Amino acid sequence: MEAPRIIAAVTRVVRDVGIAEELAQDALVAALEQWPESGVPERPGGWLTAVARRRAVDLVRRRENYARKLQEVGRATEFAYEDQGPADPDDIDDDLLRLVFMTCHPVLSAEARVALTLRLLGGLTTAETARAVLAPEPTVAQRIVRAKRTLATRNVAFEVPAGPDREARLGSVLEVIYLIFNEGYAATAGDDYLRPGLCEDALRLARVLQSLMPKEPEVHGLAALLELQSSRTAARTAPDGSPVLLKDQNRTRWNTLLIRRGFAALGRADAVASGPPGPYALQAAIAACHAQAHTYEETNWAQIATLYGLLAARTPSPVVRLNQAVAVSMVDGPAAALPLVDALADEPALRGYHLLPSVRADLLERMGRVEEAREEYGRAAKLARNERERAFLLAKSSPSGV
Repeated sequence: MEAPRIIAAVTRVVRDVGIAEELAQDALVAALEQWPESGVPERPGGWLTAVARRRAVDLVRRRENYARKLQEVGRATEFAYEDQGPADPDDIDDDLLRLVFMTCHPVLSAEARVALTLRLLGGLTTAETARAVLAPEPTVAQRIVRAKRTLATRNVAFEVPAGPDREARLGSVLEVIYLIFNEGYAATAGDDYLRPGLCEDALRLARVLQSLMPKEPEVHGLAALLELQSSRTAARTAPDGSPVLLKDQNRTRWNTLLIRRGFAALGRADAVASGPPGPYALQAAIAACHAQAHTYEETNWAQIATLYGLLAARTPSPVVRLNQAVAVSMVDGPAAALPLVDALADEPALRGYHLLPSVRADLLERMGRVEEAREEYGRAAKLARNERERAFLLAKSSPSGV
């Protein structure tokens, strides 16, 4: 949970994300050794960051000219956990944002930028990162290793760039923040369906970007999307932690403040746009359709289907086409959507993607083809790696589930 903040703070000192990640891991080892005897400190994150930064300073002292490096790291050389007050949230956010821009540097390929940032800031394992970007795990592992090496050898600065440099990295930065949020919104693996901390980090980063780049419509579009999606968090799981489908959610638990913020951000995106809406603004518009509906039955599915058509034209992704098929099923019926879903069966990016058979199962269930639906739910359960989601799909595959 604390790893991204620790890595960001240490990268400020050592200017090497690979070394920063190792020092963060060293701090965790120190905690495992000391906390059983001394007890968990009042601010565990501050303790871990202090240990990691002290070791970073020691490393700088050993590797570089002592006097010159003291000026660069400044107060970090005298960092003492006992003397630190509560961490400044703005400083944390700034360091996280610097780390995002650093790992999204143009010296890296677009794929490498996304993989490395998800690994460091999202706290995802290599396997989870691979699943998030729909790529083989060995390929993603190689991207991460090479990306760290490239950043170190090219001496990429730990900073939020200005002007054209910032704009050149913006696309990757937005994609990374979006993917980090998605991992928190529906965790790839583990025992918890949600990882709220990732959603909160992604939302904070999106808000910081809004203040940095107020004339970029897609920055506001992404912020609008994350605000609107975050508004549903409290209603998306049952008391036992199991997922609650959109149609079954108690909409009185949706956060109206976040909904208002989302609509405001979407309005700013429209106000500064000079052309048609981008992918994030389109997704935010889809989320806005859900937010406007007081009940599931009142949802304007025709508008959502139209927006997904525009999104598919702008972003020809098989996942977008799968979501489009769901919207079509709500407008024209499940029989009209089933061929659209079946056409995605051979998409390489969707192999092993549990939501493909899950959507197909739902369509079959609504068509009255119960036995086929159970088989598809069972296939989806085998592919799901999140324990909560797997249990939900297994229940649906049972005779009493459909």
